[in-house]
Amino acid sequence: MGTLLLLLIGCGRPGPPSEHEHWRSRGGGPSSIRYSSLTQIDTATVDRLERAWTYHTKDATERSQIQANPIVVDGTLYGTSPQLKVIALDAASGEEQWTFDPLSDSLDVSLGLNANRGVTYWRDEGAGRILVTAGPFLFALNATDGSLIESFGNEGRANLKQGLGGWAEDLYVSATSPGVIYQDLLIIGSRVSEGADAAPGDIRAFNVRTGTLEWTFHTIPRPGEFGHDTWADSTAWQHTGGANSWAGMSVDRERGIVYVPTGSASPDFYGGNRKGKNLFANTLLALDAATGERIWHYQTVHHDLWDRDLPSPPSLVTVQHEGEQVDAVAQTTKTGFVFVFNRETGEPLFPIEERPVPTQSPLQGEEPWPTQPGPTAPEPFLRQHMTTADINPYVSDSVQAVLRSQLQSLNRDHMFEPPSLRGTLMFPGFDGGAEWGGNAFNPTTDILYVNSNEVPWVMTMLPAGADAVGEAGGGDEPFAVGEQAYRTHCMSCHGPDRTGGGDFPSLKHVGRQYEPQALVHLIRNGRRMMPGFDYLSAGKEKAIVNFLLRREHYALDPDTIRTSEEESSDSPPYVMAGYDKFRTPEGYPAVSPPWGTLNAINLATGEFLWRTPLGTYPELAADGIPPTGTENYGGPVATAGGLVFIAATLDKKIRAFHQRTGEVLWSAELPAAGFATPSIYEANGTQYVVIACGGGKLGTESGDAYVAFALPSGS
Repeated sequence: MGTLLLLLIGCGRPGPPSEHEHWRSRGGGPSSIRYSSLTQIDTATVDRLERAWTYHTKDATERSQIQANPIVVDGTLYGTSPQLKVIALDAASGEEQWTFDPLSDSLDVSLGLNANRGVTYWRDEGAGRILVTAGPFLFALNATDGSLIESFGNEGRANLKQGLGGWAEDLYVSATSPGVIYQDLLIIGSRVSEGADAAPGDIRAFNVRTGTLEWTFHTIPRPGEFGHDTWADSTAWQHTGGANSWAGMSVDRERGIVYVPTGSASPDFYGGNRKGKNLFANTLLALDAATGERIWHYQTVHHDLWDRDLPSPPSLVTVQHEGEQVDAVAQTTKTGFVFVFNRETGEPLFPIEERPVPTQSPLQGEEPWPTQPGPTAPEPFLRQHMTTADINPYVSDSVQAVLRSQLQSLNRDHMFEPPSLRGTLMFPGFDGGAEWGGNAFNPTTDILYVNSNEVPWVMTMLPAGADAVGEAGGGDEPFAVGEQAYRTHCMSCHGPDRTGGGDFPSLKHVGRQYEPQALVHLIRNGRRMMPGFDYLSAGKEKAIVNFLLRREHYALDPDTIRTSEEESSDSPPYVMAGYDKFRTPEGYPAVSPPWGTLNAINLATGEFLWRTPLGTYPELAADGIPPTGTENYGGPVATAGGLVFIAATLDKKIRAFHQRTGEVLWSAELPAAGFATPSIYEANGTQYVVIACGGGKLGTESGDAYVAFALPSGS
């Protein structure tokens, strides 16, 4: 008996399960490193993976998407559908347990559909809670049955506009990324308009039990707050919006620090009304998670004129740096930089230089900042400059000549070339570089894995206001008011000729798809990537509809609308003409491949391990063209089994790469493109890889599936 007792004491009790054995929050855990310590699937077994189950949400529509990174808690998988339903599935079988519909008529809530990247789980001694956003609301659900927790907020929902100030009440506010948990707080950012009509992008913490607002951090500092002097206009906080954290956050629960990446101040492409460095836009913030007080910050772009938002939650890593183990935070960017800081002090692990950039702007009133920061290591994970030598070689000589001429007509000498009326090359493009899928990190090797886009875009500015009306629709008097409103609120996405661009649809024949009243509803409430404009008067909404339909469906008095709704003096004198990719007549990028890559970077040394194209165009491969990579949305996941799993590409595949070599060891066809980040978990002793297959971007067909893969039973 004594010997047995001694043996039992010697064995000790097993420690608490590692964060990386589970997938309880977006990104795999609060550190957002997208890593799984599970090893059942490894480099030797991955080629035997097969589809284990498929679940269909049955609510996909044209251009709908699923961007969610599902979480798994106690054998239940939680995700979201194209129409923002919350789904709870048996993680081993994919069998539906419950669903919650925030658009249900019984909730009496009018919501625009926004992108959603997942849900948040919280639990104390009682039942677990699922916290999810839809439109301007934060909902709290019972994790067991999906019912609303009526003691939270107003009968189960809290308003995301709380604490933003009265002027934000009529402005668009939602949240595309789930919040993070610190003790009894849900800390969350927001998505707001990117025009002059943007709401404040303040960071808020809500009590997960009651839904009450606990603290607010002003991302555009007010008088007396740190950073207020970085705005030339001391009243900017009263009328300037944005500087919001739409990408999501990471939290160090032991230190009590939340790391918050922010986007640009609004409007995106003209800063003449917001002169200065513009803290805390485009900034990595380290905040006290309990109080919201600033601990340290680093601004990655000064006075942003290019929509260089920080696009994903930073990764909380520990690396062997200069002979010491350093707890650090790594932030990837749209421009291809990786900024790495000491987690506590904000000191960079690699030197960062302030480098001179072009400052001559052709736009009246604009004052670009004279320098921009760039780390000396790691080296950028994509090209940051395009010359005529970089034109796509897989087109005819005559097409190359046309593309070369188009490139030479643009302002293109630097990736921080100011916006212009002539046209400015955006390379890296509007969508990076890095994007919202985030990056993966293996804590046992110090290697960071990040996927990247290498697609050029063109940004062209146009004059705004009544004097410029006529460019988009001919300037016919019956439609002049609607055209002016279109240019101010709609043109940057749908273009001056209403033909769309990027992921934004053409509105040329929108009347074939929508009745006039449905168009008014769409303008007011928004849908997916489109924000709502419910602050516009009914007259101006109807004027836009008349302009789009090119007929006077609604009888309006243009003079009344003009006098009652004069444009604010804060409205920019220039607007961006639309999201225009620089591409060949066949639709391929005008730059030489690769157009999408997966990269492996040693964060301890700053050195590259490997770089490989991500994705293929089958028709180009059939012509003998080497792998080009494709545009990609969604991120990678690294595993202790030596693998990197990623979907993200428009060729509807999920792949497993060897972490050390970048070799593709396995791939599988998906029912729709998986523009999301996979999750990895264990259920009933089996390891699964699951991906949301929502499609809907890059012209791909929309899907409604979650697909899980596992090794065959018994293997």
